[in-house]
Amino acid sequence: MYDIKFDELGPMKIVRLHSAKAGLDAAVVIDNIALGPAIGGVRVSPAVGPLEIARLARTMTFKNSIAGLPHGGGKAGITADPAAPGKEKLFRAFAKMIKTLNEFIPGPDMGSDEECMAWIYDETKRAIGRPERQGGLPLDKLGATGFGLAECAEVACPYAGINLDGARVALHGFGNVGGAAARSLLKRGAIIVAVVDRRGGVFDAGGLDLDKLFALRSQRGSVADYKTVYAKGVALEPEEVISVECDILVPAATPDVINAANQASIKAKMVLQGANIPVTGKAEELLARRGVLSVPDFIANAGGVIMAAAEYAGETCRDAFRDIAVKIKKNTLAVLEKAKNENKLPRAAAVELARQRITEAMEKSEF
Repeated sequence: MYDIKFDELGPMKIVRLHSAKAGLDAAVVIDNIALGPAIGGVRVSPAVGPLEIARLARTMTFKNSIAGLPHGGGKAGITADPAAPGKEKLFRAFAKMIKTLNEFIPGPDMGSDEECMAWIYDETKRAIGRPERQGGLPLDKLGATGFGLAECAEVACPYAGINLDGARVALHGFGNVGGAAARSLLKRGAIIVAVVDRRGGVFDAGGLDLDKLFALRSQRGSVADYKTVYAKGVALEPEEVISVECDILVPAATPDVINAANQASIKAKMVLQGANIPVTGKAEELLARRGVLSVPDFIANAGGVIMAAAEYAGETCRDAFRDIAVKIKKNTLAVLEKAKNENKLPRAAAVELARQRITEAMEKSEF
């Protein structure tokens, strides 16, 4: 089905949703619920389909497991332009169609936000990353994933021979994750030298002004005009950021942006995976051969789901940020030590640790 690979972990359930009246074409993949109900985001993109959703759902299974959360993994995708009108109608139709899918707890993802979660919660009373008015912890507004990336970087940098204070950072993607990561890394002494979004961006070896970048994003919906507006830096096409001179490269947008064909152009010492599945398996192997440390997505970017689980459990914002710092630092250290001691790729080490907890739970589960 859709070329999705099934194994001992899952997927447990694949649900295809369609409503001609609402203009809805969507899918939900519940990968594994041995540890508890599945948490996963709702991705909105014209290109998203069941295969990508299934890959993302498996990532969530591993992410929730290794973070020690009482949740399994799932993911949803709505095939649509997130900027098109009628988004509320689309999300309310989606919510009504998953109302009885109690194994799945939706959260925000690329193309969706806290307001989308509010619409889902109105219809189902089951969503996380909701606005504060609904008692939620708005993950994107609070910058949970970006904060977690910076916490991960603190631990991972020494393994790549990098001092975070003064490290040059390039970001592929400057949305909620990339923007928050830039702020958090800057607070730790890093220098943001390159940023691109889907329209383009800019490189400046001396460092970019984050306030100006955020102002452009707010006013024009993109950072592509930075050089034109401020007469500084070198204009970049989106794909060119991969090869800029930097210490840390943060892919924080779309899947598979780093692959076997372009990984050789990377000059960074470390790839900090801000998006889900932004680096192909083959690219990770080739990067490792060149001595480039690639920190897996479900280790580095778990801040958002850790905060989501905290919200679901009724914890405070302070509790959530404490959880993110503790869990991500602990997991990053455990994975990188295991990888070094056993001469494995970080992803292989991380998957082993995640699978162990899931397998133990599955032995006690009816599924």
